[in-house]
Amino acid sequence: MTTRTAPPETELKQPPSQTLPIAALALVITLVVQFIGQLDINVGIGSVIVFPMVWGLLLGLLVSVQKVKPLGLNVQKAAAALVGVAVMLLVARLAFNIGPSLPTLVDAGPALLLQEIGHLLGTVALALPLAVLLRMGKATVGATFSLDREPSFAMVSEKYGPDSDQYRGVLAMYVFGTLFGALFITLLTSFVANWHIFDPLAMAMGAGVGSGSMMAASSASIVAAHPGDQEAILGMAAVSNLITTVLGVYVGIYIALPLADRFYRVLTRRRAAPAAASPEPGAAVSAGAAPAAAPTDDLAANRAFREQAERASAEVKLPLWLSLAVLTVLGIGSASVAATSFSWRIVGGYAVLLALVLLGLALAKASRKVSAIVWITTVGAYLSSPWFFAAQALNSLVNSVDFLSIATIMLTLAGLSLGKDIPLLRRIGWKIVPVGLVAITASFLLSVVIAEFTLGRWG
Repeated sequence: MTTRTAPPETELKQPPSQTLPIAALALVITLVVQFIGQLDINVGIGSVIVFPMVWGLLLGLLVSVQKVKPLGLNVQKAAAALVGVAVMLLVARLAFNIGPSLPTLVDAGPALLLQEIGHLLGTVALALPLAVLLRMGKATVGATFSLDREPSFAMVSEKYGPDSDQYRGVLAMYVFGTLFGALFITLLTSFVANWHIFDPLAMAMGAGVGSGSMMAASSASIVAAHPGDQEAILGMAAVSNLITTVLGVYVGIYIALPLADRFYRVLTRRRAAPAAASPEPGAAVSAGAAPAAAPTDDLAANRAFREQAERASAEVKLPLWLSLAVLTVLGIGSASVAATSFSWRIVGGYAVLLALVLLGLALAKASRKVSAIVWITTVGAYLSSPWFFAAQALNSLVNSVDFLSIATIMLTLAGLSLGKDIPLLRRIGWKIVPVGLVAITASFLLSVVIAEFTLGRWG
């Protein structure tokens, strides 16, 4: 199921009975946060929207770190293993958002297509060096290869695993962007729009960063500065956001993520030798706090140390059928609460998503060179497009499954797995704030500049 570049870790098979506690915890938390719903917090200059998925992440984290009845290391790793499969379901659901809009993508002009370069270069070229300068470690790659919306979890999880530093970087940037992204881009866009040096349509293209909330906030600020162009601005921003979402999966897998990884290695080349002799701070702790050195004067003690270290760093392996069964139960419950009632259409929608995930995994195994994410996205987009004869029936079923309900499940499980990673997350800490601000600023401004040029060249 994965194509990770990191050396494979020892795998431990988790008995199905030991997976039930984490599944029950995730179900309770997911249903609670879905009932709570989203919260709009007015901060004077704008509002911060806290979605159920953020509540799920925070509650999962609190349960993971509490000391009254601590979650075992294997239980937390089982949650991380479930995240790796949950992102596949998320991508499958995203594919059914892409398909109906493919005709719009086909009709898009060069200006709309080329502005995606700005989102790529903005994060990798500027935010990544800053993260390296701040010594964020390998989390740098996950945090800066894109603005890290939902599809980013799938890309990094498949390449590096859901228990990697790169994955934790994605999570840190996702939380920052979710809580503060819309508010910051509102201020940024208002400031830039009042310069009156860019075409409002170019700024609308830059607003399509791949996040619906950030796109809406940014385009509203542009409309406030150019009220006469409201319809054109909102339409252009929506199409730009769609293109970023559609192309983002392919650009992320084949260009952005490999480029960020290579650039990170180049920038940290001088530190490679010392790092080999001295592990990165927090690395041993996040792997399960293995001892720093093994005894050498006793063979039995040395063997015991090696066994302990292997167990601490081992990756928990769950059967695919068990992961999909758990996630289906969680998903139907979460989607039913989001829809305010249970419906057999939700069950049918999950059946379609499960079939797509299994097909994608089978095609990835057969092809060996194309990842499951690409297969799931491509096949799902075609099945939901106007060019497929049964698209209307499939879309009707899948659309009954709320997209954010799947994201809530994924982030709740991610929160439940984070207790073991607290040392690393503390090390990232405040550093994600300047990195996130630079990533959003550079992505928006470079896209606007490219769009301004292409609009002038191609109209």
